[in-house]
Amino acid sequence: MANEGGHSLSVIDAAASTVVTTVVGIEAPHNVQIDRDGNRVYAVSGHASTVVVLDTATYRLADAAATGAGPSHVVLTPDGQKTYVTNYDAGTVSVYRADLTPAGTIAVGGGPHGLRSSPDGTTLVVANLKARTVDVIDARTDTKIAAVPVGGPVVQVAVSPDSRYAYASVAQPPNVVKVDLHARTIAGRVEVPAAPAQVYLTPDGSSLLSADQGSADKPGTALSVIDTATMTATGGIATGSGPHGVVVDPTGRRAWVTNVYDSTVSVIDLPTRATVATVKVGKQPNGISYAPRPPTSAAARVSVVLPTPSAASSGHGDHGGHG
Repeated sequence: MANEGGHSLSVIDAAASTVVTTVVGIEAPHNVQIDRDGNRVYAVSGHASTVVVLDTATYRLADAAATGAGPSHVVLTPDGQKTYVTNYDAGTVSVYRADLTPAGTIAVGGGPHGLRSSPDGTTLVVANLKARTVDVIDARTDTKIAAVPVGGPVVQVAVSPDSRYAYASVAQPPNVVKVDLHARTIAGRVEVPAAPAQVYLTPDGSSLLSADQGSADKPGTALSVIDTATMTATGGIATGSGPHGVVVDPTGRRAWVTNVYDSTVSVIDLPTRATVATVKVGKQPNGISYAPRPPTSAAARVSVVLPTPSAASSGHGDHGGHG
């Protein structure tokens, strides 16, 4: 997971709920993504305008490439053959091959923030925070084909298992929107108690978890659980202060939530809807990703040195308070 304010990554043993390795040297990491085999971790550095890959056997630097200004999120296609990075300040999405060889840039305008691939690999869905739209990219041609207005700054998206719908967190007013990716229209909307940051679907797509972060002066303290068929809230799950990032394991029984204002990760038992452990991590934890394999016995602290960036550096901004 990425500790943006602590300029570090934390590796958590999910079975023991303890931090086993801390990686330093990546300035302002906002988001991380583990590949499908659990062998490589991708992260972006907002200060260095760089995307990096770490080998999970050692957590040493394996690859790095320049991004556009203000990189926010990084994702891989389901087949692992391409990597995408949103560049908030540049209004673009960078495209890379599996080895981080640059493969193009997609102009979307606004301020693209979160993004996810559709499970069928045909579509990339982008949360364009500044434009207040859900942008749709054809992943076969890497061209933007639609922009669906959602009525507010949109932070992150999730895509249904059948690739038909996207669910978007809208910061103001606080709500979650269901977007029909075929019709490119709003198919539903539900209010949440505080400004949401990330959203994540359970494996069967029946429930959506919304991390309702709120703001520094009025932080949220819970996940909203949303029925995706009816777009109604079915309850909440207590977290730490300012829940931001969320991920669910493949069984659908456990979730992990980063709490940006108290620098912790909440471990959630989804069947009972209860926090079963709290893990102290670095400052301002944001993005989080999950691998089914246990972490390796790397050193307790690993330092990496990034190459000199060739893209313009960026402070990554506040992004509406929900970066």
